[in-house]
Amino acid sequence: MADLAPRPRHAYRDDPDVPAFDDSGPIAVMDGECALCSWGARTIARLDRTGDFRICSVQSPTGTALVRHYGLDPSDPETWLYLDGGEAWSGMEAIVRIGERLGGTGRIASAMRVLPRSAREWIYRRVARNRYRFGRSDMCALPDPELQRRLIG
Repeated sequence: MADLAPRPRHAYRDDPDVPAFDDSGPIAVMDGECALCSWGARTIARLDRTGDFRICSVQSPTGTALVRHYGLDPSDPETWLYLDGGEAWSGMEAIVRIGERLGGTGRIASAMRVLPRSAREWIYRRVARNRYRFGRSDMCALPDPELQRRLIG
């Protein structure tokens, strides 16, 4: 996955294609039809003790606009975006930063830092390209009220 082009913090706020949304906390934009991503969303909801994280499906108008704003393709299986404080990360770097932000057992993702970045991203790409082997689900239809509360539509 290519590095995101550097942009000023909160640059998406000035993009007329990105709908206004609550960005007061960190936001994970992921595939809402992927069972593995849905598991990730539920894990974020479970580990986020402060309730700060928001989750956005890349298939939603907001998710699609955000990933396009950062030069990513919403239909690309490798597209995964993390926003925090107006800064953006993608790929394995996004996952590692989410884990660090969650703390506790979420920090397990930090173990990926022992690998060179190219190796981390290679692993990420392999999993992302084969993500539907884990199954399909509709993240937005999940009955978990804690997750539903965090969704950005």
